[in-house]
Amino acid sequence: MSTEPRGDDALTSEEIPSRTNSFVGEPHDVTGARLAAEEFLRDLARSAPPSAPEYWDDILLVVTELAANAVQYAPGPFALRMRRTFDGVHVVLHDTSTTEPAPRPFDPRNGGGGIGWHLIHTLCDQVSVVADDRGKDVHVFLPW
Repeated sequence: MSTEPRGDDALTSEEIPSRTNSFVGEPHDVTGARLAAEEFLRDLARSAPPSAPEYWDDILLVVTELAANAVQYAPGPFALRMRRTFDGVHVVLHDTSTTEPAPRPFDPRNGGGGIGWHLIHTLCDQVSVVADDRGKDVHVFLPW
């Protein structure tokens, strides 16, 4: 086994920053998820600052929308998992609903709502949903 330096800056899987937070699913947990995401990004930025300043705000907006959707449409707890990828941040929100999110028409005259899923798809490089009998995981990948 070689002990020479690898010669690249690639992180091993043990070195990739990640964090998981669990929430009861109350309305105030939307703020809690956003604060948890801010803490993760603050820690991440110490070793790998974002390549564009708006990426920080984009990630916080997406986490807020995902958490708000979980509180509104999925009864019970949810979990937020964030990890660094080679070119961005992978966010997973797990909730108890087996129903996959779907876009709704947005009409500001009707009191709001309907824009979050559109925002998520606009800001993220990739969005996928994996559902099973225990709920679903919404996976989003954002640039950093």
